[in-house]
Amino acid sequence: MVITILEARVPNENWTALDKAYLEGIQHNDTGVVQSFLVQSTKDPELWRIITTWSSQAALDAMRSSGETPRGVLMFRSAKAEPVLSVFQVVQQRAPEWIG
Repeated sequence: MVITILEARVPNENWTALDKAYLEGIQHNDTGVVQSFLVQSTKDPELWRIITTWSSQAALDAMRSSGETPRGVLMFRSAKAEPVLSVFQVVQQRAPEWIG
């Protein structure tokens, strides 16, 4: 499992555009997306992240090699922000008991 984090600073006047783009974008998840979150910092409200869990590195690589601009990047760009990507391999996992 792999987690990607797209992070960008989004000015207050563009928050609605980001929220709308995210809600529209997640209607068509890429193959291999397990879960996705749009999060906003509580200490720095202009700091936003899209955190996505992928089923495998191969699924992420397939999306990235498609030649298309990743959906999350387009979401941030619709809010006039340019995100930075971080990729993490999941080493250990514990799912909460309430999921299921």
